[in-house]
Amino acid sequence: MNYLLKKYPLSVLKQGDVLEGKVLSMEKSRLFVDLGEFGIGAIYGAELMKAKNLVNKLKTEDKIYVKVLVVENEDQYVELSPKNAGLETAWEKAEDFMKKQTPVELRAEDANKGGLILNFNELQGFLPTSQLKSEHYPKIESGDKDKILEALKKLVGETFKVTIIDADKDQEKLIFSEKELNSEEINEKISKYKIGEEIEGEVSGTANFGIFVKIEPGIEALSHISELSWGLVENPASLFKVGQKIKAKIIQIENGKIFLSIKAMEPDPWGEMEKKYKEGDIIAGVVSKLEKYGALINVEQGGIAGLLPKTEKKLELGKNYSFNIESLEPKKQKLILKLNG
Repeated sequence: MNYLLKKYPLSVLKQGDVLEGKVLSMEKSRLFVDLGEFGIGAIYGAELMKAKNLVNKLKTEDKIYVKVLVVENEDQYVELSPKNAGLETAWEKAEDFMKKQTPVELRAEDANKGGLILNFNELQGFLPTSQLKSEHYPKIESGDKDKILEALKKLVGETFKVTIIDADKDQEKLIFSEKELNSEEINEKISKYKIGEEIEGEVSGTANFGIFVKIEPGIEALSHISELSWGLVENPASLFKVGQKIKAKIIQIENGKIFLSIKAMEPDPWGEMEKKYKEGDIIAGVVSKLEKYGALINVEQGGIAGLLPKTEKKLELGKNYSFNIESLEPKKQKLILKLNG
């Protein structure tokens, strides 16, 4: 973690540097951070939302590790993204283990209908049912999902020798396999698929970062949580069930893995939003979630959530309010609101 502690001369502060700072204050949708010799930094709404579990625990004077996104933005602040130092190290190790295919023994901490939950250092990962060895695979002739879950729960507490087959820090995705894959056979199957192709598949597992989709025997694809719906998704399992048939579009094929978008099968509501509204317009919305930094508002255009920065007025979950559009950036899928009146 030496890179976290390096002292850079101000003249060479650059995008991507990771620094230690102190929390100064929270104002509207920004968290201000004292960067010492580098001045004041700010973490803005979108980055706050991504790291809400970390941010909600912070108080004034707390230390925080941050990554430089913009050396000086239009507000003359260093624009930042919050970082958890322990997690940074854990992801580095996970990526190294994946590249070297280093086996590791991990305990199954929990189970769901799609597989087992395993912890690797500070990271939570997923061992899909399809990646279990035959002796551990739930052999339920009827295919009853509840019975499969019962069988998987019996494996909780056992130790599994696994390798990491996918480690993506940006998407917070960590996938394990108990099987030795025949990479030549898998690559041959995957080579049939093309980016942009629409496919049908069956949900084979759910995780906090997305869902797994079986598209043919031996081939599973992933649809990340950000590609499940145009709206805000907090729990993929609340929208998709194991065994459910879905249609999706292939958006990426990389390193023997297929990535899907389910929302790409529906019209982009941000395009309609841009046609109908502009900054300064009044729009109705429903409070869907309350956070330390503000509220998330579902607006009348289906699938779009806007951010209302923290306000003195107490809002009620599920209640309709009238808002002014303070900022609308459809290309960035960003909507900032303020209470009307």
